[in-house]
Amino acid sequence: MVAEGEMLSDLHQNIVVKLPMTRDGVRAISRLSSIGIKTNCTLVFSVGQALVAAKAGATYVSPFVGRLDDISSDGLDQIRQIRKVYDNYPKHELDTKILAASIRNQMHIVDCAKIGADVATAPLDVLKSLISHPLTDAGMDKFIEDTKKFI
Repeated sequence: MVAEGEMLSDLHQNIVVKLPMTRDGVRAISRLSSIGIKTNCTLVFSVGQALVAAKAGATYVSPFVGRLDDISSDGLDQIRQIRKVYDNYPKHELDTKILAASIRNQMHIVDCAKIGADVATAPLDVLKSLISHPLTDAGMDKFIEDTKKFI
């Protein structure tokens, strides 16, 4: 994982190497972060895992909101708890960003933003749904109808 991560990071300065929340993944995060390579620890499902990843030097940690919800666990509460733990540390000691993953709907995005997630990954249809609102659509229809009266 380390060799592949080094190779990937050589491609461009914006590359973030994605590594799993496993013992070997955490070891690779520690090694890569120690040489300045940005990492994303993925498949995070607990606050403890998020803390281990951050202490190993992960640039990002990816808790899976939707997958936790799928098993009747509260994915948003997981984000909230991780944020609280991370905020207990000074920035110079722990600067890992929370990347909310497995986003299923627009409220996941809004709630993650309220809680303090730094980044989110979401399907395109969910992102588009943030723009849409029935009252906006009705307002636009009314505006067009009113404009036609003057043309």
